[in-house]
Parts: sequence; C-alpha cells; structure tokens
Amino acid sequence: MAITAAVCNSWKSEIVGGTHAAADVYKIALYTSTATLDATTTAYSATNEVSGTGYTAAGTTLSGFSVTGTTTARLDFTAPSWPSSTITARGALIYNSSKSNKAVAVLNFGSDITSTNGTFTVNMPAVGDSTSLIRIA
Repeated sequence: MAITAAVCNSWKSEIVGGTHAAADVYKIALYTSTATLDATTTAYSATNEVSGTGYTAAGTTLSGFSVTGTTTARLDFTAPSWPSSTITARGALIYNSSKSNKAVAVLNFGSDITSTNGTFTVNMPAVGDSTSLIRIA
C-alpha cells in the first residue's frame, strides 16, 4: 500500500470537459499509511481514512480557492487545519464534493505526521508558476 503524490488522471480529463468549477465545494481528507492513493484515484473513499479526536470523516472544506496565472494556470487553496486534534496521517486527497466526490489530487507527506491535542495543518506550497499545488503549463 502506498500514497503517491499526483494530480489525478480523471481530474485532468474532467477539467477539460468542464466538470469542475470555481463555485464547487472542494474538500481535503486525511489518510493513514495503509491507504492506496495515486494518479488513478477517481473519488473520495473512507477506506483507510484517519480517525481520531478533532477529525471528522470526509475531512474539511478547503477555502481560499484561487486560480491564477498567464502562461501557467495555477490552482491553490489556503492551508487547512484541524485544531485540538489527536491524529496521525501520511497523506491526503483533495476532492470535489459538489461533483460526486471526484478526486482532484493526492498529497504524500513523506512520513507519518502526528498531532497530539494540537493543531494538525497541511501546509500548502507557495503560489507560483513552478510551486503552486496544481499547475497546468
């Protein structure tokens, strides 16, 4: 089982087909090291999702949706957090809950990250042509 960071293959064709929109509700769910998530992930699943104090199944709604760029289109969100949580996560799935929970991107944290009665935050990369979370050049 592995979590491999990727923009989901299904999202790539769905974005060209007009499935996803800025007004949709995007969420992020956290997963344990036993999850299998990668470019072939097509939708949110509760299988091997994190559980613990301060975390609700299906994750949290992302805010700060931002699409910018001229020669490179960039999709970014504000860093989500779970305050007063006791959880351990290895990765995450960003998905569109407005569109049948269709997968957008998989994040791999590189190792298990733990919060113990503290704030668990998923830090997002800086906005830029070569650094934004999702880039189409």
